[in-house]
Amino acid sequence: YEQSEKIRFMEVTSKSLPYVLNEKMEVPQTLSVVFYSAVVSHTMCLFAPFTFNWGAFTVAIVLQVVTGLFGITLSYHRNLTHRSFKLPKCLEYLFAYFGLLASQGDPISWVSVHRYHHKVTDTDQDPHSPREGFWFSHFFWILDEKYLVHKGHNYGNVADLVNQKYYRFLKNTVVLHLCLLASLLYMLGGIPFVVWGMGVRTASVYNLSSFVNSVCHIWGHQAWNTGDTSKNNWFIALLAFGEGWHNNHHAFEFSARHGLEWWQLDPTWYVIKVLEHFGLATNVKLPSDADKENKSFKIE
Repeated sequence: YEQSEKIRFMEVTSKSLPYVLNEKMEVPQTLSVVFYSAVVSHTMCLFAPFTFNWGAFTVAIVLQVVTGLFGITLSYHRNLTHRSFKLPKCLEYLFAYFGLLASQGDPISWVSVHRYHHKVTDTDQDPHSPREGFWFSHFFWILDEKYLVHKGHNYGNVADLVNQKYYRFLKNTVVLHLCLLASLLYMLGGIPFVVWGMGVRTASVYNLSSFVNSVCHIWGHQAWNTGDTSKNNWFIALLAFGEGWHNNHHAFEFSARHGLEWWQLDPTWYVIKVLEHFGLATNVKLPSDADKENKSFKIE
């Protein structure tokens, strides 16, 4: 894309406005949990200073790693969406359950949207391209069911998950599991555990995941010729368990490793390597030298 095509930080373009800001706002059934969880968790953050204790803070950090790293980045993204490696079914299902507790939707919905994103990146069919505005790609895209219908998306690209009873069960019971986690936290530590474990942690994981959609398509460096706006952003990689090496990922979406250079921090990859060492992660995919040559910028 030419340098003249700028993404405006405060803009939601006219392309998305008719679907996002229509008179009859409708939250899609598949994304309603994400929408309401985002709103509730960010509201709960207002009470964080008044409910702080070290136990609640520790719970938030532990759940950040469990739901963010193991759930979203390792399971939902690299394992289920891109099939970058294989896990025993018991581990696959366990890590997917952790992803469910991140409040970003069930595996079927999340994986479907992300596969569409890679198929039609930065086109009019992209579910959350920042070409329609920073805040659109960060949040507004989940607000209206007419928008995704307008894009022509459905679950036709996730037959591998839809055909499994476990994932259909999770899809139909998302709220139940979130309520169970909130109840458990309340029993263990009262309101502070709920505010920090469900509020602060959920808001944090949500925003870190969304920064990959927004920031990593606007600011950063392109190491590979992907033909889209994906960028490597070291700061987002630092915060989001290695997901910020987004241009690397768009160049080699099948790769289990996103931080391709030794200095590119990628905690999710380190976990996959540990799993591989113990024989739990198999068929781990990485780009070959020929793959890298194919995606390199050609010097004329």
